[in-house]
Amino acid sequence: MTILVGYLPTPEGEAAVDAGLREGRLRGERVIIVNSPRRGAPVDERKISDAAGTELLRRAREAGVDAELRQPLHDDDLPGTFEELIRECGGTLIVIGLRHRSLVGKFILGSEAQRILMEASVPVLSVKAPAVRAEL
Repeated sequence: MTILVGYLPTPEGEAAVDAGLREGRLRGERVIIVNSPRRGAPVDERKISDAAGTELLRRAREAGVDAELRQPLHDDDLPGTFEELIRECGGTLIVIGLRHRSLVGKFILGSEAQRILMEASVPVLSVKAPAVRAEL
């Protein structure tokens, strides 16, 4: 069985990887880190470099978790991309990072995370990035 972790190079993405690796170790399951750039975008800052991917896999090895990185392209249906991976890999859990958004931001832009939460056929673990404290 497999845990799918949605990853973007953000504090929320890092929190999702940390939680996904903990769950993978706890459950004895493989982890697939999913970094899904938008199809057709000439430049997508969400797509990670080979070096960043290598670092994520190193962290998984250090945690004692069998992991791989996948970067499937998606159109406007990121939840559908996750569903395809669930079917293909025997996914049992999705882990995603959430960030705070205003009500207006949610209304105007929608939310891929919200769609994943509502449409996923397996449980979804959502995590927040640790709060940053200002040093005095």
